[in-house]
Amino acid sequence: MDIRGKKFVLVGGAGLIGSHTVDALTKQDVSEIVIYDNFVRGRMSNLEAALKDPRVKIYDIGGDILQSDILQSAIKNADGVFHFAALWLLQCQEYQRAAFDVNIRGTFNVLEACVQHNVERLVWSSSASVYGDAVEEPMTEDHPFKNTNFYGATKIAGEAMLTAYAHRFDLPAVGLRYMNVYGPRQDYHGAYIAVIMKMLDRIDNGIAPDVYGDGSQAYDFVYVEDCAKANVCAMQADTTAEFYNVGTGKRTTIKTVAEMLLKLTGSDLQINYLPEGETFVKNRIGCPKKAADEIGYIGDVDLEYGLKQLIEWRKNNIEEVAKRRDKNR
Repeated sequence: MDIRGKKFVLVGGAGLIGSHTVDALTKQDVSEIVIYDNFVRGRMSNLEAALKDPRVKIYDIGGDILQSDILQSAIKNADGVFHFAALWLLQCQEYQRAAFDVNIRGTFNVLEACVQHNVERLVWSSSASVYGDAVEEPMTEDHPFKNTNFYGATKIAGEAMLTAYAHRFDLPAVGLRYMNVYGPRQDYHGAYIAVIMKMLDRIDNGIAPDVYGDGSQAYDFVYVEDCAKANVCAMQADTTAEFYNVGTGKRTTIKTVAEMLLKLTGSDLQINYLPEGETFVKNRIGCPKKAADEIGYIGDVDLEYGLKQLIEWRKNNIEEVAKRRDKNR
């Protein structure tokens, strides 16, 4: 899809990945960028820079994906839609009916609106949670669904609905399976990525960062601006009813992350090892080849550079970080 001169609606566009995708779109020759968000998880501060661009606006009638008539009005006349809105993993564990309503019924509402208003293309946020623990490494998109939590279940349902709508109504739509996303504007809600913020909190207070077990749990950490780039690449592509890993393909242990944070902050603290706790996934590294081949996406931000950017953002936004920390308590 040629995105030049096109209007885009970003459902959940004030969140971590959504707001960075807004930023990425402002660097493109698009005509209008509309943010549809209820600001439960998204934050106005994430959009501070983008809103200075006259092409960017917040849909001020509403921003809840369960209010289908308002959602329909927002998507009307859009050329492309990005759908980021969802409850996060731990919230889905505690509130399954709410997770069903937002992640499944809400996604259905977006699909329905896109079809009714002849949207040219939909890019939807799935998750690497669909995979569960890896049975092979790196995981290709053909890796079996081994998910055991309700958040992952809602994403599997969303993928099935997207596939059905793409085939039944010829809706050009794809989904992105993000690996472990981190970077500026990060909050404390992620089951895994919040670990980075909590480690930095402890280091800031002169307390050794905690690592559970021996720290050998390994993940594919992908910088948030790379995720934004993946969204733009997916919108510009022509594939339909396909799903893509968004990651680096690089294996990084939690121990390595802790050591890197100590080094980057100039701390002489030592890691505090604790008995291994409960975790949903201990090993998850995605294969990036399909995304590179089919939508032209390559995640190329180095982890050390990305963590430096996160640390710098925290330093420059002390009050905002405190608000996010307090909101999660």
